[in-house]
Amino acid sequence: MTLLLLLGGFVLLVGGGEALVRGAASLGRTVGLSSLIIGLTVVSFATSAPELAVSTGAALSGSPGLAVGNVVGSNIANILFVMGLTAIFGALFVKIQLIKADIPIMIGLSGLALLMALDGGYSLLDGIVLLGLLLAYLVVTLVMARRQTRREAREEAERLDVDTVLAGGSVRLTKGLRTSKLRAVLIDVLLVLGGVALLVVGAQMLVTASTTIAMVLGVSDLIIGLTIVAIGTSLPELATSIIAALRGERDMAVGNLVGSNIFNIGAVLGITAIIAPDGVEVASAAVNFDLPVMIAVALVLLPLAFTAQAIGRWEGLVLVALYSAYVVYLVLYAAGHSALQPFSSAMLWFVLPITALWIAALVGYEVGVLRTRRAARAGAS
Repeated sequence: MTLLLLLGGFVLLVGGGEALVRGAASLGRTVGLSSLIIGLTVVSFATSAPELAVSTGAALSGSPGLAVGNVVGSNIANILFVMGLTAIFGALFVKIQLIKADIPIMIGLSGLALLMALDGGYSLLDGIVLLGLLLAYLVVTLVMARRQTRREAREEAERLDVDTVLAGGSVRLTKGLRTSKLRAVLIDVLLVLGGVALLVVGAQMLVTASTTIAMVLGVSDLIIGLTIVAIGTSLPELATSIIAALRGERDMAVGNLVGSNIFNIGAVLGITAIIAPDGVEVASAAVNFDLPVMIAVALVLLPLAFTAQAIGRWEGLVLVALYSAYVVYLVLYAAGHSALQPFSSAMLWFVLPITALWIAALVGYEVGVLRTRRAARAGAS
């Protein structure tokens, strides 16, 4: 029965991811939005719906502090584990908009979340600010995207010289187009909602089956919670991003993860702080370790995306390795294992500095390559 549950969970994840990506991509084409914008908004918010449900439920039941661990753990897993694993399946190309706007916004919101938590928690005012910033980000993103779409449509119309439409039958044609467009949007929305439902059910089935197998093998509840359950909350993002990358919607794959992290901070933390009667308490361990790690992970993404505006397979391997080290640290810390001190020292004084220097050297090399190319083009012109 457990194996059937495991297999069924994988099938539902693949089917849900396929339906969500297909519906979202078609919706973007129908309403005139790019895959990147759809990934940053519709797909990212849809895949983050489980986190919002868990956090708001915890707040209403008197345990709002769970929202912090939920958001921080999900954001770290999205960048290191999900994006890393997705990049291993094929290089992810990053548009300049993400580098100049959306990734810095994610970094800024991560830093703001840490600053707000320094006094021990998130108040009602903090929640309103976070949610308000998210809404402002959404409005600006969609307005700019629509302007870009209209500009491109005008340029295309001028190029093809089809600005005029014959008077006869134009009203009937317009009505027909509106009807077919409305029908297409309805079908796409149903695909998105159906895909989200399948993803949520599939993730729950996988987590349940994996937990049962781990318990049979004698794994403790603590380690199960820190590994299987933690990764389980990111399974919808993982399935969606991998399927999007395999289908060639790589903008959507990256936009999904960046947008999901923005949504987690703005909506999940914001709404939880608003509805929690006494605000959201933040443990000192989260302020001293987990939130700074979330910021560091967000900062790592910027130079990786900056290098040739792509995240390659080897960079994906580095991200997954860093996430594995993070999980090992959590397990050792929670278990009070004697290996915690040497492991922490190795990470602090060897692995992390070497990784940082490596990324810095790579960025310097890419900057030099870009300058050489620009100089060559300027000389040729």
